[in-house]
Amino acid sequence: MTTQPEHGHGREKEVVISGRGITVGFGDRLILENLDINVYRGEILGVVGASGTGKSVLLRTILGLQKKRAGSVEILGVPYDDADPDTRASIDRRLGVLFQQGALFSSLTVLQNVEFPMREHLRLSPRLMEELARLKIELVGLAPEAADRMPSELSGGMIKRASLARALAMDPAIVFLDEPTSGLDPIGAAEFDELIATLRDTLGLTVFMVTHDLDSLYTVCDRIAVLGDRHVLIEGTIDDLLAFDHPWVQKYFRGVRARRLESEV
Repeated sequence: MTTQPEHGHGREKEVVISGRGITVGFGDRLILENLDINVYRGEILGVVGASGTGKSVLLRTILGLQKKRAGSVEILGVPYDDADPDTRASIDRRLGVLFQQGALFSSLTVLQNVEFPMREHLRLSPRLMEELARLKIELVGLAPEAADRMPSELSGGMIKRASLARALAMDPAIVFLDEPTSGLDPIGAAEFDELIATLRDTLGLTVFMVTHDLDSLYTVCDRIAVLGDRHVLIEGTIDDLLAFDHPWVQKYFRGVRARRLESEV
């Protein structure tokens, strides 16, 4: 497993995701070009950038859902691209994903949605599977009766939590969140951020979070990776970004809303 010196300290941090030279394009248009990124064990990494900079594309590329033109991805010390099917499947079981809008199966109840990954990957009795699914539903702060509801009966915040419960179904080491607070009111978004931080601390998760939410970036992210010009412009803390001389970064992190947040943190 790769380790790197921790910024400003002598300690080393374990790299659980390493992307090198990632290049992705659609037709004649390159979205990502020669992009490098590290994600360290136990951190919440926020991935931010202007619309169209490829944040969700990067997430899908790391997960192997989007084909690369060049580059490599290593997950949990394993070269993911070159791994045999069994090895990739074992890595996939250690990854949880919350897609934009939740992406719950509309014809299944919340309980059945959370059970779905278990049915795919584990050989468990129906009773044990239901008990584990109900535990995950409780873990994300949903009431027990939510388990029997259909997605169409849920509020936006409940959909996000149900989707997170499904992402946690297999006890993953790494969770990918794609715009997890989009569509939520400020109170709901703040509660979801707090939930993510609590689960990270309680379960020892590593979190890769694509977001444009300044509140999330300021309150729960340990580091931030800024995408622009088809690569990572900078990775670092809020303080690192505030000192980074780039027009978009300065406008985003020193704008009116950012100044308000900075004064509150």
